[in-house]
Parts: sequence; structure tokens; C-alpha cells
Amino acid sequence: MCQPTGVDLMNKYILYPGCSMESSARAYMESMNAILEPLDIHFEEIDDWNCCGATEYLGINLIPAYSLIARNLALAAKQKNGTRTVVAPCSACYLNLAKADHYMQERPSLGAKVNEALAAGGLQYTPGTLDVRHLIDILVNDIGLDAIRNAVVRPLKGLKVVPYMGCMLPRPDYKNRWSDHEHPTELDDLLRALGADVIDYPLTTECCGGHMTQIGPETAFELIMRLVADADDRGAHLMATVCPMCQMNIDAYQNEMNHFFGTDYHMPILFFTQLMGLAFGREPDELGIGTELVSSRNALANIGVEVPVTQEPSAPRKKDEGLPMPRRWTKQEGKKEAVK
Repeated sequence: MCQPTGVDLMNKYILYPGCSMESSARAYMESMNAILEPLDIHFEEIDDWNCCGATEYLGINLIPAYSLIARNLALAAKQKNGTRTVVAPCSACYLNLAKADHYMQERPSLGAKVNEALAAGGLQYTPGTLDVRHLIDILVNDIGLDAIRNAVVRPLKGLKVVPYMGCMLPRPDYKNRWSDHEHPTELDDLLRALGADVIDYPLTTECCGGHMTQIGPETAFELIMRLVADADDRGAHLMATVCPMCQMNIDAYQNEMNHFFGTDYHMPILFFTQLMGLAFGREPDELGIGTELVSSRNALANIGVEVPVTQEPSAPRKKDEGLPMPRRWTKQEGKKEAVK
């Protein structure tokens, strides 16, 4: 995203979008872009960024993994242009970038080996040069809740939301950014600023299963079930999250989870930026709302928002012995009594 001249450096940041924002979490990208102008935020995307390696690569080969991550930091440092803050909307990307910066500084021998690898591409990174932060941290602590409240034109009053941060964002906390490592309140506070009815959710930092959906689906289904069942028991209309992995697991595998346990939950999960966009007066189709597999139509009807109808896919289900694949929720919409 190109920057106009005369931009206030207080609201100017370098953006590391990450792979999911261009694919499975496209709705996150669309809704994030929709809230930038009302809050006078300016992002400049890192040129030629690459995948951060997600979560697995660090457990396979440490030096190549950190070199892969640090390449993005080196590129960002070259183009920082008045700001030293890198924003990562994806929790996994945020964690990897912050981890690489931290350990390159804490372990000089690691930093030297990583820089040796970077030098092959004409790059170098001095740890501590950049400040790696998550999008919600920027919104709450830089832009501020007052500015967010002032941008609201359609309060979300009447929408019962559970705030789900996920496990990767608040810990490890290298720079003491979060209010609490087990029950941080940043997402709660932001949703309240939008006018939503925020429900206390003790599981806000519990794991969604991560990539266990592909490795051990039964374990993943147990974790997803716990999150969805508790949100349902507390009377939530929907869940709001900051993490593409969490959103994908709870949305895409909820139907498979229901099939596995014989339950009938219908708990939508949206990105917090989608709810911000609604509160700022944007229309659902501008925010990627309606593309989720577990429809938010009935949930958002509580605040008078009409969700566009998307066409159901007609592809048959894969064989039961295969890995569970996400399928669009096809049952009649509406809250149903769960079999517990």
C-alpha cells in the first residue's frame, strides 16, 4: 500500500501480511483495510516478503527456519522509512517475527548464523532494530479506544460476543505487551468500544487445535468442541477472534466436529476487524462477511445486519477414512438444541 506524503508517523506502520491474509483469511485482510481510513492508519507492505514458516518449520531445522523469518525483518528494516514498527495481523506470524528478533538478540551465535544465511541474499538484520507488534495491540494502545468509539456509527448493541484471543498471541510475551497472559482484556475492551455485549470467556487463550486437524483430528475436535460448547453455554451469538488459524479451525471444522460427536452446534466465528467494519458503517460484503462456513446470518440479524447469501458447494464429501476437510454448513440455519 503506497504512502501519501505528509503522513503522521504516529499512525504509520510497516505491514507483514502473511500468507493466510491472501487466502484462507482474505476476509481478515478485506476488513482490516476497511478500518484503516476511519482511524487514519497507514500501512506500507514489506516488499517481496515471504512465508514466516508457520509453526512447524522451527521444530525441523532451526537455522533455516529463523533465516526464513529474519529475511522479512531484514527487508522491513531496509524500507522502514521513518517508522520502526512492523505490524503482523496473524498471530502465528506475529509470534514468529517476535521470536526471531528476540532469540537473535538473546543468542548472538544464532544471530550470527542467521545473518550468514541472509548475507547470501545481500541482506543483514540487527536484532532490536524493529518493533514487532500485533494489529490489536496497535489499535488498542496506539490508536486508542476513544478514537475507535468515535468512529462507530452503527453500535453493535444487542450482539452477544465472546472474545477469543487464542493461545499464540499473549504468550510468550517478550515485551510485556499484554494485560494478562491467561486472560488478556484487549479484545474485550475493543469489542465493548464497538458497543457489543461482551461475554466473559475464561477459555479466551485456550488452543483451537492448530494443525492437529491434519495430524490428529480427534484431538483437534475435542479442543474445538470445548471452545464452541462453552461459548454456546454462555449464550453467545458469535465468537470474535484475532487469529486466522483459530478462525479457520472453529469455522471450517465445526461441521466435522458435530459429525464426530453427534452434536449440532452452530457457532459463527468472525474476525474482530469484521465487527469493527460493521460498527464503522461498512456493509457485510465489503468485510468478507458471508464467506464464513458457519453462517453469521442469524447472529448479525440481532443488530439488524443482513448477511449476503452465498451459494452452497455441491461437491460430495470425501471418504470417511480420509483427513477431515472443511465443508460449508448445509443444515437449516438457526440455533438448534445441542446434543450433549
